Amino acid sequence: MRKLVASLACRNDGTRLYGKPLQNLDIENQVSILDYIIDLIRTLPQIDEIVLGISEGSANRYYCDYAEKKKVKFIIGDQKDVLKRLIQCVEHVNGTDAFRITTESPFFYFEKIEEAWQKHVANGNDLTSFSGVPDGCHFEIITLETLKKQHVLGDERHRSEMCTRYLREHRDKFKVEVLQIPDSLVRYNDIRLTVDYPEDLIICRKIYDHLKDYAPRIPLAKIIDFLDSRPDLQALVAPYVVAAWIY
Repeated sequence: MRKLVASLACRNDGTRLYGKPLQNLDIENQVSILDYIIDLIRTLPQIDEIVLGISEGSANRYYCDYAEKKKVKFIIGDQKDVLKRLIQCVEHVNGTDAFRITTESPFFYFEKIEEAWQKHVANGNDLTSFSGVPDGCHFEIITLETLKKQHVLGDERHRSEMCTRYLREHRDKFKVEVLQIPDSLVRYNDIRLTVDYPEDLIICRKIYDHLKDYAPRIPLAKIIDFLDSRPDLQALVAPYVVAAWIY
């Protein structure tokens, strides 16, 4: 029996914007980025468990209290070895596969998860994903065994937040399936939806405020339409846009 675990690495770091997962999308109602992510994941029947992979250190203790408040499980692991923390998340609840997103990116492309999980299992993939969406909207489904293999064969740079870097550098050793997405969502080179700078947070707050009636399932197409109507917002982060990874 396969068990998909949302493995969410959490750490309060960042010189540009501290404590990014805990920044509020909705200040008035105190809805943080991490709140939105967890509430969205809970609407996805394909995901069986949510586990926070909390980094060691006193600055991150709040996440333990947060996990108990949100009634999600957690592990505490190495600060630098993010890959190991993801492995521990899956093992903690006897999972078989990890659903991986970053906890500073609230608006992942959730609409694709049903197809991705079905094909991941049916086709015996090591990793299933897609490419072309704006930076911050991507997710990966990876088997636990693949995570472990990367940890053994890779080195320190492969165990950082770039958790699938070894797989990408040695793709011939793994079975990877890249799913197609609608052309209208292929905006990897001009839209940014990850929170790393204060300007990113401004944009994500504006998106949430405009589309919160859809929350916690704000469609990516609606977000893109809104941003296309607001070139002033896109201009805020234009200096930081870097083309997202293309498989």
